[in-house]
Order: sequence, then C-alpha cells, then structure tokens
Amino acid sequence: MAATPTKQEYRLENLSCASCAAKFEKNVKAIPEVQDAQVNFGASKITVVGSISVNQIEEAGAFDGIKVTQSVARTLEKSTPFYRKKENVLAGISLFFVILGYLFVNMRGETNPLPITMFILAILMGGVGIFKTGFRNLARFEFDMKTLMTIAIIGAAIIGEWEEAAVVVFLFAVSEALEAYSMDKARQSIRQLMDIAPPTAIIKRAHGEHFHEIELPTEEIQIGDILIVKPGQKIAMDGIVISGLSAVNQAAITGESIPVNKTVNDEVFAGTLNEEGALEVRVTKRVEDTTIAKIIHLVEEAQAEKAPSQQFVDRFAKYYTPAIMIIAFLVAIIPPLFVGDWQHWIYQGLAVLVVGCPCALVVSTPVAIVTAIGNAARQGVLIKGGVYLEQLGHIEAVAFDKTGTLTKGQPAVTDILTTDERSEDYVLQLVAAVEKQSQHPLAKAILNTLHNKNLQELVPTDFQSVTGKGAYATVDSQRIYVGSLKWVATLASVDKNIENKVKKLQDQGKTVVAVVSNDQLIGLIGIADQLRQESKDVLHKLNALKVKHMVMLTGDAEPTAQAIATTLKMTDVRASLLPEEKLMAIKDLRAQFGAVAMVGDGVNDAPALATANVGIAMGGAGTDAALETADIALMGDDLTKLPYTIGLSRKTLRIIKENIIFALALKLIALLLVIPGWLTLWIAIFADMGATLLVVFNSLRLIRAKK
Repeated sequence: MAATPTKQEYRLENLSCASCAAKFEKNVKAIPEVQDAQVNFGASKITVVGSISVNQIEEAGAFDGIKVTQSVARTLEKSTPFYRKKENVLAGISLFFVILGYLFVNMRGETNPLPITMFILAILMGGVGIFKTGFRNLARFEFDMKTLMTIAIIGAAIIGEWEEAAVVVFLFAVSEALEAYSMDKARQSIRQLMDIAPPTAIIKRAHGEHFHEIELPTEEIQIGDILIVKPGQKIAMDGIVISGLSAVNQAAITGESIPVNKTVNDEVFAGTLNEEGALEVRVTKRVEDTTIAKIIHLVEEAQAEKAPSQQFVDRFAKYYTPAIMIIAFLVAIIPPLFVGDWQHWIYQGLAVLVVGCPCALVVSTPVAIVTAIGNAARQGVLIKGGVYLEQLGHIEAVAFDKTGTLTKGQPAVTDILTTDERSEDYVLQLVAAVEKQSQHPLAKAILNTLHNKNLQELVPTDFQSVTGKGAYATVDSQRIYVGSLKWVATLASVDKNIENKVKKLQDQGKTVVAVVSNDQLIGLIGIADQLRQESKDVLHKLNALKVKHMVMLTGDAEPTAQAIATTLKMTDVRASLLPEEKLMAIKDLRAQFGAVAMVGDGVNDAPALATANVGIAMGGAGTDAALETADIALMGDDLTKLPYTIGLSRKTLRIIKENIIFALALKLIALLLVIPGWLTLWIAIFADMGATLLVVFNSLRLIRAKK
C-alpha cells in the first residue's frame, strides 16, 4: 500500500504581492516531490502536500526573497521595521542618486555623462529586484508586473530617457513598499489573535505525596493538568475551574466588554484575562485544540477562501495583462507608420506598459477581505471565508430560530398568582421545596427566582415524582402537589375563574404550574423563556439596513411563538416545525427572496443553517458544533453583533466595488492620454501608484469599522 503523502504548513516572510504569491505557488508545485501546494496570501502561509525541505521551498521563493519557517501554532512572523527592509533601503539609495542626477543636470546639462551615470546608478539600485524577476520571466515567457516594468525601463534607457527611467524605478519601488506595508497592516489582525494566549503557564503536578508548581510551554501541557492562574494573568489553556472565584474578561474570544464571573465547574478559555481572584483550572484541551487556536486556524483558512469578486479579478487580470502588452505594441508600431517619429511612439508604448500594470487591480479585493475578516474576529465574530462575507452583503431575508436566539433559552418565572390569603413569596417557597428534588428545566427557573428574592429554602420530606404529571412532597406540615392543571384538577376543585387565568397565561406563551396544598388549589406560577433585551433593537437595526424580510422559525407551539412575535412586531412566524420542516422553510424563503441568512444555535438548526446562503451560529465560544456547522459564528452569544456583521459585509462589498472602479478608471484616463500623445512615463507610474494607494487606503478604512 502506498504511503499517504505528508501535508505540512509553513509560515512565510517577505511575501510582498498577490502576483508574487501566485508565482511562488506555481514554483513550489513544479518541484517533483510536491503533489500539491496552496499559498494563503492573506495569512502569509503555504500548505504543501509531499516530502520537501524548507530549503527547497525557499529556493522556489528566492525571486521575492521569501523566507520559510515551520508552521507552529505559537510561531509569529518576525516584524522587520519599515526602514530596515532591504527593498526600502534600496529605494532610499535610488532616491539619493536621482536627486544627485538632477543636481548635476542643473550644473552640467542633460547629456553630460555624470548625471546620466547617477540616473543609471539609481536604476540599478532601485531596480535590482525588478530586473532579476523581470529577466527570469522574459526567459520563460511569463508576464507580470515586474516583466512589464523591466521592458519599459530598458526601452526608456535605449531611447535615452534616463531621468524618467530612474524616477519610474524609484516610484515603482515606493509603490511595492506601500503594497507590502498595507498587507502587513491587514495581517496584523492574525498576529494579534496569535499573541492573545501566553506561550507558557504555571502547572501544579503531583510529585510523590506532594504537589509542586512548574512553568511549562503550553505545547507541553497535557489534558488533566492543573493550571494555576493568578490575578491579572491571562489564562493559557481551555479548561474547567476546579477552585476559586473570579471575574474573567473574555473580550478576546467572545467580544464581550463586561467581565464574566467564573466559579467551580465553569468553563474558561485560553487567551482570556483573569481579573480578580486566583483560579485553579483543569485543562480540557491541548494547545492546538483550544478555542483560540481554532479561531486562528479558521480565520487563516477564511483568508485563503477567495471571494467571488476576487475570483473575477483574478480571471480578469489573466486576460488583462496580455491585452495591455498587445495595446502597447500596437501603440509603438502603428502610429509611426503614418506620422513617423518612431522614438516618440515607442516611448508612448513603454508608458502604456507601465500604466497597464495590474498591481492595483490584483490587490483591490484581498486587502479589503483580509482587513474585514480580521476586524470581525477582533469584535468576536468569526467569518469563515470571503465568500460568506460577500454573500452576507447580498442578504435579503433573515430567518431566526426562537429559543436561544431571539430568547435567552432559559425559562424564568414571570407570574405568581395566589388563590387564598397566602403570600406569593410563601407559595414560591412551597413550590421550590418540592421542585428542588426535580431535574426538570422549569424547576431550575423556580429555584433561581427563590434565590434571586433571597428567600429561605424550606425542607421537603417524602418527595415523589409522578411521571408526565408533576411531583409532591410534605413541606411545612402540608402535602404540596406541583404540576399541570389537568393533573391538579383531579386533586382539588378548579373553578371557571382559575381556568380563564390559566388560558390567559397560556395565550401569552407561558407554561403554567399549578400548586395544591392538601386538597386546596393555592396558586399558579407562569413560566416562560425570556426574550433577549437586545432582540427588538437588533430587528430595528436590520430594518435600517434594508433587510426586506425577517421570519421566526421555531419548534414551539403556536401560542408561544405568536406571543414572542407580537412583542417583537414580527409578522412572519412559523411554529411547531421539525428540523426538516425548518429546512423546507429556508428553501421557500430562498425561492422567494434569493439570498437568505439563518441564525440559530448551530446544533438543532444544523440542516437549516447548511441550506441557507449564510448560516450564522449563536454562541460559538466553546461550542464545537457552532464553529463547524455555521459559516459565521457570533462568539459571545451576542445578537447585537448581527447588524454589525451585515453592515461590515455591505461596507466591504462597497469598498471592493470602489477599488475596482478606482483601479480601472485611473488607468483608463491615463491610457486615453495616448491619443493626443501626452502620456509620459511619469504620468503612467503616478497613475499606477495612485491607483494602488487609493485601493490600499480605501481598504484599510475597514480597520476602523466598529460594532
């Protein structure tokens, strides 16, 4: 049996441009030992299938000075200061010789050998990287930006335009440096994520009969180890609190601004900040499986996923570059046949080559996508690909699950009605005494209310559960029965007035628990799932974002669903749905509105989430199913992040469109200058650099997009 090819990930340094990434990927794929390779330009990574060394990969990227390191979860790309990068130093030296050249031109004239020598030195210093790649590409008949620039600069030198050639080399070097800087800024979102969790932690381990504390790298920490977390320290691993009480700031994972109280048996996440008390945490996941590690991996994979607009730009650029070369050739050859002046029109053709560089076009989409996904991750929203970011921008309808999405998913006591002189608090105490032996979710709601009111717990005896009906026990010398009205009606008389009160509560979507003392009905307790405070505001904001239709899909009964919908002013409610019926509802909505998003909990709603154009899961932090199932996860279980995410996606779409228009319009304007013969190399490089700068800075506006 043949051995399975090994799959390795490597981190890359000096990956400067999108076209360089494509060429690097092609070079790696050409290595005989490699079965497949994929470069992730946004995350600055390469995945290689096959047995290959780091040196071989670096040789494939030698044309761009690419450095390769083994990809480890904790490894960070080294950040070289802007002024120390080799290409920027060479650009600075080139500028120095350009200035000297112009000084000597003023002193000795344009044709003097001294200024020409200065301009040649400027071309050689600033263009060494361009020429190395350009000549190599020419030998292989590969045409990219550096190939076009090489032809243009050599042509300018041949026809004696030394100073313009030197300035073009310098300006192109500046343009390349700015493009690299912009991608570096965009990639900082990943670096910030990777720097969240500390690289080491203090572990308490048994040593004979005693425990001792040791500091270990997180890679060496095992499941079951006891983590010691002091006040003010970051938690290094996912785990369960086994000792201590503290407030933990989870903003790095969930985007929550308010610290969450943690005590014994509560889950904590790597990268969160322990603010107050000391904690002991039993580790439940290895470092590569922690929630933050999964987020980093998914964000990096998301940046590798090409959005539809990026696929379009890539296809367009494939035909655009050869077309520009043909146009440049025709401009240089055809006009001189009729009007003479070969030098002028060859110069115009060279300028067309420069202005036609697809640099701005190629970078128009990835910078925007990478920046937006990184921004969302910092806000506690995990978007699993540029394709989903773009699709969300086209959403016309949003379907919501009810329980755990529009509501808290936790029943709470809403009404306590008494039928005799006993107080509401006393009836609650009697019911809680019976229910504290029960495992029913409604029992938890009753006990929570008792504790919130700071009421004393009464002690029950002779507890008995009656399956499907209720329970009873002796409390405070009374036999107390708690259960459904139908069962209670067999134990005590229930008049018409009580039945009307029960019906009124049920019409409001509430579950009613009846209470009997000995043989007398003494009270009714209404319990309902609580609406999230933010739900109404979220729907209002979605309306403002011009989402055309919002619908609730729930498995709950019609009265409960309608009660919630009435409060939220939702007009479309589909109740009593099984999972497959939710799926059919999503298909109907897609047929009616086109693009539909489904918001659910990522587990029960999996079929509907998968069928929607964009599946959005609530509460991604610590929920593996949500991270795996959904296209987008709201990590902090925070519904207010939904309008932010849709707003971000629409802003990203708008910026991508603006970028493509900027890139093409500036080049078109410059190309039109060929008709009167006004296009110069200076104008050409300014058009190319101007388009790149516009695209880059326009995309980086997404860094400031806030919730």
